[in-house]
Amino acid sequence: MAHTVGIKEVARQAGVSVGTVSNVINRPHMVADETRERVQTAIVELGYVRSESARQLRAGQSRIIALLVLDMANPFFVDVASGAERVARAATLGVMLCNSAQSTSEESDYLSLFAEQRVRGVLLTPADMSGRNLADFRRHGIPFVLVDRVLPSAEGCSVSVDDVLGGTLAVRHLLAQGHTSVAYVSGPMTLQQCQDRMEGAVAALTEAGLPDSALRHVEAERLDVPAGRDAGGRLLGMADRPTAVFCANDLLALGVLQALFAAGVRVPDEVALVGYDDIEFAAAAAVPLTSVRQPAVRMGRQAAELLLEETGESAGLHRHQRIVLEPELIVRESSMVARRRAVAGS
Repeated sequence: MAHTVGIKEVARQAGVSVGTVSNVINRPHMVADETRERVQTAIVELGYVRSESARQLRAGQSRIIALLVLDMANPFFVDVASGAERVARAATLGVMLCNSAQSTSEESDYLSLFAEQRVRGVLLTPADMSGRNLADFRRHGIPFVLVDRVLPSAEGCSVSVDDVLGGTLAVRHLLAQGHTSVAYVSGPMTLQQCQDRMEGAVAALTEAGLPDSALRHVEAERLDVPAGRDAGGRLLGMADRPTAVFCANDLLALGVLQALFAAGVRVPDEVALVGYDDIEFAAAAAVPLTSVRQPAVRMGRQAAELLLEETGESAGLHRHQRIVLEPELIVRESSMVARRRAVAGS
């Protein structure tokens, strides 16, 4: 069994008291240069690493925040994590990054782990829209901030994007290109983002005087590329195939694009395509993908700032906030067939 070097062994090696070693570690300015150097040499020679759990017990607060996301394979959440990590690092805190894989049971397990570890706070995108997991977690008194979700109550902070507006921007753009038959490829409709983006899509149709039936809905089991390929196959099997497709995220859109290419269907000439998130791969796709951009890094950064405010020295002054950011439509080749033909014919 590996031996863990303790502070007493460092003190014995350096020929000083345990209190002096503690001062070198935590308050080095209080120790004479020669003594500090002797202790630091002993630390290096012995391979001493201070116990963070012991430090937490003394300080009464963890230096770790947890980030629980739906899918770490999605570059959108990588960007969210990047924004959060920068804020945590600037505050000399660490980030425990976990993936619920869109599973309510895995989410529950991770929340229990966070409670056991007594993390400083949690940033999370919930998979469980019933609210039961959060209600159970709230009993532990650990602050949390929702990311890419709006908290329906006033019992916590949230940082999200106006997904209704995002859906409206996407379908309004497709209608402006001359399309009147649009499909919406969503992930599981238990996810609020998928519901909100569909609401926005329907709003764009209503705005244009079209019936709700002009929007064909294909619900995928997951928000990833394989689910997008499967959805693309279902679109291809429709007798009256839509001429435009709006996907709830870019991974779904890339999967649909693969299915269309495999079937010899040209994008955007035969089917126009719009995604959501504007991940890095969107611009690098075989046909550059039009997408609704979410400010993912900013979202992670602001969520982490709210969490640190709630758990910092001025926590008593903290007031819960709902921050809603605006999305932006980034137009690329995958949806521009109507305009391109018009320009060619002019």
